[in-house]
Amino acid sequence: MKPDDPLLKILACPLDKGPLHLLPEEAGQQGALYNPRLRRRYPIVDGIPQLLPSSGEQVPDDAHEELLKRMAP
Repeated sequence: MKPDDPLLKILACPLDKGPLHLLPEEAGQQGALYNPRLRRRYPIVDGIPQLLPSSGEQVPDDAHEELLKRMAP
């Protein structure tokens, strides 16, 4: 998934229905969608966002700061 993908405009967090932010792929880390309000990260597997509530993972405080830095503008 790329930052200019039109699908990003319509994807929403399954828990609070708010917008998600793209975390681009980096060395050793797969891409993901991130909800900074709930601090939940949803993986992107083979280009497909995994947006089931059970697929998301809670992010600890220290990792939250790192994810904010990775968020695509």
